[in-house]
Amino acid sequence: MSRRSPIVIIAAAALLLLPLTAASCDDEPSAIRLGTAAVGDVEEIVEAPGTVTARTAATLTAPAAGTLTELRVESGDRVDKGDLLAVIDSPELEQRRDLAERSLDESEVVTVPRGTSGFAAVRHRTDEQAADAFEHASAAADKIADPELKKALKHQITAARQQYAAASEAAGEAVRSVQRGVASLSRAVGALSAAQRLQAEQAYALADAAVQALSLRAPIGGTVQFGGVSQPSTPDLSTILEGGGGGVTQPAGVDSAVPEGAYVTAGTPILTVVDTSELGLSADVDETDVLLVEPGVRAEAELDAAPGVVYPATVRSADLLPTTSARGGVSYTVRLSVGAAGDDAPRPLPGMSAVIRLKVREAGDAVTVPASAVISVDGRDTVWAVRRDRYESVPVTLGVQGDETVQVVRGVGAGERIVVAGADQVTAGDEVP
Repeated sequence: MSRRSPIVIIAAAALLLLPLTAASCDDEPSAIRLGTAAVGDVEEIVEAPGTVTARTAATLTAPAAGTLTELRVESGDRVDKGDLLAVIDSPELEQRRDLAERSLDESEVVTVPRGTSGFAAVRHRTDEQAADAFEHASAAADKIADPELKKALKHQITAARQQYAAASEAAGEAVRSVQRGVASLSRAVGALSAAQRLQAEQAYALADAAVQALSLRAPIGGTVQFGGVSQPSTPDLSTILEGGGGGVTQPAGVDSAVPEGAYVTAGTPILTVVDTSELGLSADVDETDVLLVEPGVRAEAELDAAPGVVYPATVRSADLLPTTSARGGVSYTVRLSVGAAGDDAPRPLPGMSAVIRLKVREAGDAVTVPASAVISVDGRDTVWAVRRDRYESVPVTLGVQGDETVQVVRGVGAGERIVVAGADQVTAGDEVP
């Protein structure tokens, strides 16, 4: 949850505090203190917890069960998009491709069924084979981590479905025409043979694409780290019921990275590529403060890992939909770009915790008074001012509100004496000692 903690800079005139030494009837010193409204600069700060974020990251997972036969990178290596990082050997997918290739060769031989019932049976069997090929190809595509490769394979599957559906329908229509006696048997044989050939070609193309996906290439440029993104130490119920979801959890003291030559199940994270070319910050801003945050607002961040080092930042955007904290509070995610803190400052790492101070409002050369001088009288902001040597209650209009000093837009002027402490002991009209 964020906390508004403004910082104030008094530039033009120092605030003069004048303690009163007048004694009361029992000779005790008065708690009333006077000061002077000054001209200065005020900054209103919203403070929020946050984390350092990478530009993007992509985890490469095993698209099928098999053996990690090649691991061509080490953790920390820089890679470019498209680089070959690892190769998995999957006998299951390779066997499926071999069968598809054999079926493709056999489709060259045309077998003429007997009667229209034989045509219908062959068409039904061909439809089932096509549906089986599409199902296996779609399952293999779902396990591909590279979004572009997955999209391309999904598009290939969709196009193949549509092409085969058209060919199958043409074969069916040809059979029905033979049954009605309006078409020759050769036409039905040709249509059915075309559907069988197309099914075999598509089955082989999809099986081959699944095998090609066993070569894991970098979907983005960045730095390699083994495994996937970190997971909670305590699994949730769904993970337990699903049996872990691919990959075996290693016991404490054992490297969780998958070594070369190890057996992997479908979905096992092999490695992750992290793009840190542009680091950012993600801040959780409380709902009471988020309306003050706009793109372009300047900020400062201090990392838990580098205390005392201040990193400049700028707000890029604020989410429209909120998140709910563990305590039930509502906050909004604000994203910031972050700059370097200096040549000697350490470079932040993604995931590091930070305290972010957003400068949501500023006022320069403004009339300022200590925040302690402002009291509430009948629901209005009020300041005790000294006028004609007597205390006078003056309603004021506030502008930028700092933690220690606030801007007064209307009510008192620069240089005017005011009560900065002990306001509860002041009575209107009393003479100032």
